[in-house]
Amino acid sequence: MTTRPDVIPVTTQPQEPGPAGAEPPPELLGTRGGEHKRSLEQIALLLFICLPFLALLAAVPLAWGRGLSLLDVGLMVGMYFLTCHGVTVGFHRYFTHGSFKANRPLRVALAIAGSLAVEGPIVRWVADHRRHHKFSDAEGDPHSPWRYGETLPALLKGLFWAHMGWLFDEEQTPQHKYAPDLIKDPAIRRISRDFWFWTMLSLVLPPVVGGLVTMSWYGAFTAFFWGSLVRVALLHHVTWSINSICHAVGKRPFKSRDRSGNVWWLAVLSCGESWHNLHHADPTSARHGVLRGQVDSSARIIRWFEQAGWAHDVRWPDADRIAARRAPDNPAEVVGKEAA
Repeated sequence: MTTRPDVIPVTTQPQEPGPAGAEPPPELLGTRGGEHKRSLEQIALLLFICLPFLALLAAVPLAWGRGLSLLDVGLMVGMYFLTCHGVTVGFHRYFTHGSFKANRPLRVALAIAGSLAVEGPIVRWVADHRRHHKFSDAEGDPHSPWRYGETLPALLKGLFWAHMGWLFDEEQTPQHKYAPDLIKDPAIRRISRDFWFWTMLSLVLPPVVGGLVTMSWYGAFTAFFWGSLVRVALLHHVTWSINSICHAVGKRPFKSRDRSGNVWWLAVLSCGESWHNLHHADPTSARHGVLRGQVDSSARIIRWFEQAGWAHDVRWPDADRIAARRAPDNPAEVVGKEAA
């Protein structure tokens, strides 16, 4: 890939590092491992990817043979959408792009809810995503499916890289350059550095609830299987699909400087993130599904936060803003904030 001069800039402009590229001391970064992914961290990452994925593969035959209780379904669905919105509303639209402003309790709650998704420390997540927008589908993008070229073998290799291969890359996005605002916030830096705690809490909550409700170890086990392992695996692969599938296929009704597309069948599970073309055409928009019929539950939740007085200065799309980004041959009927 080659760097294009017209790539979309990140919302929060990265600050240049100190003299001679000096990095802040590790204790002032948002991850305990600093800017380098160590071998132990990569092994732990592999386990956290493989074990939930194996549970996901076993989910259908187990449900067919032993049944699936309403408690297990409730825990899986409830934890899934709690943590998914923690990522989409919190990590993505709020912390990365500043689509709205939040009061202090909501800011902290969103950081914790997103951390429970087990997708990495918030500072690293935000830094990676801001870098992705700066170099989207060009040289420097950490997870473009077009990394190796446009032939079918190259694209297949690139899709695997964009989906999960990039997670094992030792080269990390500089936090102090791409997420200096989060590092400077002591509470957010602490939440980010304590990612291991939020991971354990996320995995332990379902079996604790399942065990207490059923008063049995078997109830705790099935709750762990469905509410922890299957839920984490499903959310991981849905999130990673935004990086891979939504940058390879999908409709593109809006002008963007990359290959981001809308993939409708991922909309509900991704909480509106798969309306990816508009997002790259207008990264700070609080609503991604701006056309009639495009489900975007994250936008609805942001609207509720606004109505409750917890969020303000929300960047809702309007007709003029969307019209300026619309592809010439794709007229669009915009959905306003009241429909969010």
